[in-house]
Amino acid sequence: MVFSSYIFLFYFLPAALALYYLMPIRLKNGLLTIVSYVFYGWANPLFMFIMLATTLIDYIAGLAIAWDGWKWSQPIKMLEPGVRSTRFQKMALICSLSSNLGLLGFFKYFNFAVDNIDALAQWLGFPALGVVLRVTLPLGISFYTFQSMSYTIDVYRGQAKALRNFTDFACFVSMFPQLVAGPIIRFTEVADQIGQRTHTLEKFARGAAFVSLGLAKKILLANPCGKVAEVAFNSGSISTLDAWYGVVSYAFQIYFDFSGYSDIAIGLGLMLGFVFPKNFDSPYISGSITEFWRRWHISFSRWILDYIFMPLQMRWRARRSAGTVLALALTFLLSGLWHGAAWNFVVWGGLHGLLLGLEVISGKTGFYQRLPRPVRIGLTFFIILITWVFFRAPDISSAFVYLGRMFALVPVTENAALIKGIIYQPYYLGIFFVSAFVTWFMPQTWDWTRVINWKKLLIIILLFFAAIAVLTTQAYNPFIYFIF
Repeated sequence: MVFSSYIFLFYFLPAALALYYLMPIRLKNGLLTIVSYVFYGWANPLFMFIMLATTLIDYIAGLAIAWDGWKWSQPIKMLEPGVRSTRFQKMALICSLSSNLGLLGFFKYFNFAVDNIDALAQWLGFPALGVVLRVTLPLGISFYTFQSMSYTIDVYRGQAKALRNFTDFACFVSMFPQLVAGPIIRFTEVADQIGQRTHTLEKFARGAAFVSLGLAKKILLANPCGKVAEVAFNSGSISTLDAWYGVVSYAFQIYFDFSGYSDIAIGLGLMLGFVFPKNFDSPYISGSITEFWRRWHISFSRWILDYIFMPLQMRWRARRSAGTVLALALTFLLSGLWHGAAWNFVVWGGLHGLLLGLEVISGKTGFYQRLPRPVRIGLTFFIILITWVFFRAPDISSAFVYLGRMFALVPVTENAALIKGIIYQPYYLGIFFVSAFVTWFMPQTWDWTRVINWKKLLIIILLFFAAIAVLTTQAYNPFIYFIF
């Protein structure tokens, strides 16, 4: 079930909100958990059992990590940070991490591993494995496993208190607003809200504004830009200008698609009494790749920083800047693989790791940092576009072919002229320029909705009804991050 669908907007969401607000406070988390499982199991009910297994394992692991001989009737104490952990606590954490990573690895990388083993075997002249089993990737498994792992890691580090109530923990893992495509909510960010949160008209109104603006981003901007990108990347031949038009359209698509989804998720959270952190902060105005990752998918950036990069950097701290570069390289190679089970995603992550490493080495005195900020923003966006080609292309060879078209290194056939009649329609061109204006000149939803006056309210209502009207005519309506 996607947010930008009639069944969600006019059936599921009103029913869920009505039940939620009619339920007594002590039962709200339980009701939200049930509703979230219905939402998650809508496409395939079997997926619910995988998420339930993850939830049960991490719930037990959290209690085991926090256990120091306390009785069930006694309050659970938070571990003291820096205190040497016991073997039992380490084993509990290992069980949590191995189960989460094991499930994620099997469902996300089984097909990828089999295909690569077969390719290697054929290259060496050996017979293929002959495995015909294909594994379906459960929606959102990349997100809720990271979210659930943050709980056991934070309990182990002494940064959070283990939850005694299973329903509360299940609610944290399964909350439908950010379940299948983020943002990745860390336990410490909502621990207090799980137990007690406020429900106000101001929160609900701001949440509704977030939802309306997120839908507008997704339906009015991301989908048309995505159609242009789809035509450009799937064309047999395309001119240099058209190739650049296609990749910039994809940059707009993935930004408005994912930031729109995040806006809807944050808005739904507010309507349910939760305050989720900001996930995007105008990433295309970044003056460096480092700044880009502080603004793009912020919840994921913080997750990999705290749970992957920092431990690696501490392990290699004796190597100083070399250790930092190595930690960045490995962290972003893993982040590329997290985004997708394909080598082009690994290349995408590796490029970002390499660029971040170069910025660490050059420091503030590097040539890149001496340029005026508008030039740095343009240069950074240019680099981001190059990396997006690997993210969007179906494989590495297709990515290099498309890059060749962007730099006029691939011959253009006469059929390329037919593409122009599709992608340069006035509607698509108009949306392209509106997207550019919103990207570089409009404030973020997070900031714009802090105060809602009558003028803003009118804009929000008009955008909502415009999005709903356009939704009835659109056949192209994917959420990009659903596949991750």
